[in-house]
Amino acid sequence: METPNLDPPSREALSPNGTATTERAKQPAAAQQLLGRLDTTEATIGVVGLGYVGLPLAAEYAAKGFETRGVDLDEDRVDRLNAGDNYIEDLDDDAIEGLVEMGRLRATAHYDGGDEVDVWFLCVPTPVTATNEPDPSYIEAATRAIAPHLRPGQLVVLKSTTYPGTTEDVVAPILEEEGPDGLTLGEDVFLAFSPERIDPGNDEYTTANTPVVAGGMTEACTEMARRALGQIIADVHTVSGPKAAEMEKLLENIFRSVNIALANELAQFCERVDGLSMWEVVDAAGTKPFGFMPFYPGPGVGGHCIPIDPHYLAKVAKTHDFETSFITLSAQVNEEMPRHVVDAVIETIAREPVRMQDAAVLVLGVAFKGNVSDTRRSPADEIVRLLRAKGVGQIRYHDPHVEAYRVPEGEDTNGRAGAVPSVELTPEVLRRHEATVIVTDHDAVDPGLVAEHAPAIVDTRNALGGIEDPALREKITLLGAG
Repeated sequence: METPNLDPPSREALSPNGTATTERAKQPAAAQQLLGRLDTTEATIGVVGLGYVGLPLAAEYAAKGFETRGVDLDEDRVDRLNAGDNYIEDLDDDAIEGLVEMGRLRATAHYDGGDEVDVWFLCVPTPVTATNEPDPSYIEAATRAIAPHLRPGQLVVLKSTTYPGTTEDVVAPILEEEGPDGLTLGEDVFLAFSPERIDPGNDEYTTANTPVVAGGMTEACTEMARRALGQIIADVHTVSGPKAAEMEKLLENIFRSVNIALANELAQFCERVDGLSMWEVVDAAGTKPFGFMPFYPGPGVGGHCIPIDPHYLAKVAKTHDFETSFITLSAQVNEEMPRHVVDAVIETIAREPVRMQDAAVLVLGVAFKGNVSDTRRSPADEIVRLLRAKGVGQIRYHDPHVEAYRVPEGEDTNGRAGAVPSVELTPEVLRRHEATVIVTDHDAVDPGLVAEHAPAIVDTRNALGGIEDPALREKITLLGAG
């Protein structure tokens, strides 16, 4: 994130021609109170969950002059932030330190003083269970934690990606049942859903300049969310209610899931046709200026949304007697890609004069995408698990963005723990591994170094596409190329 403007906005900037004041008068008394505090930057912002979504959001409000409190159960994260230590790559270290020093941004591991907060943003994880069932437990816990602190003039905005109906069927009942008596949603307290749109590693689109969507339980709720978000984001698109906003977020991510699955399936076809490369085909199709958007194959999908959103939609679809067959199939194609990659690695090792239990594999990149440190649901997890299950003797990794890496729930057939040893990327290290598999294409990795010194390479990202030497290309097995 670029260093924020630390000057609070003027009332004129927020209320051109006095229209905001006029609109405020049409709202319930509690809403008028909240709007007044927002327009004068007197409102206190509370952000629950200080990860890739929550901390950038908190930083933007603090930079606009709002007192901003972050709540996170990770006490190490809380201590780091309160010391001015930024831990999110996309944020500017000096900007975070400055906001903390000015007292605009602070963190805590508890909800004490929550009644002083005017706007709550819930930015908590929304994982799936081992059977791919949606797990709303983090949302429920955060909602229960803020419910006792509710008072007239507060807004609660859920930002965690979830299935349609969560805001109305999960969050609202908890607030109504466990909040103070006498408060009415839409009149005293306001509730809305506004999905996050964070793209880790994207320097062009940040929290501040990426348009957002918001839908509230009532018209007043929607307006409160629009005005609160409008303090830091110029373009806030409102929809009819929380369900539309929740579904919109799923559409964004499932659109990508489906198109990546198409590229992955066609890549497997191209591998069977001598001389045919899916990478060349996509680049050629991308020259069409309309009706096509390029998506590339890869080792699988990762991150906090794309791998799980199809399952969230499938769950709610079943309650309406509907099967999302096409979407579910696409998710399955993507989920099978790590196995396809491992098969290629095993075939590569089989061509070397070494037994499987004596072979060494170097996993190059364990983050879920290039140039970030985020390893959540990275394809590397399943690739390492499968390589261990195949009996590969040594598995190591190199990732310039990830200092330590542990495969979740990962032990091999010999009972070795989930931690994977990290190594420096040197000619000697590359030569010591029978196979190098490029899972993540980080810019900091020198493709020439890898191509020259690795005995055999499985390239799942076309990271070595610029290598033209025929002798070096003979060592490369490219995903999606026959």
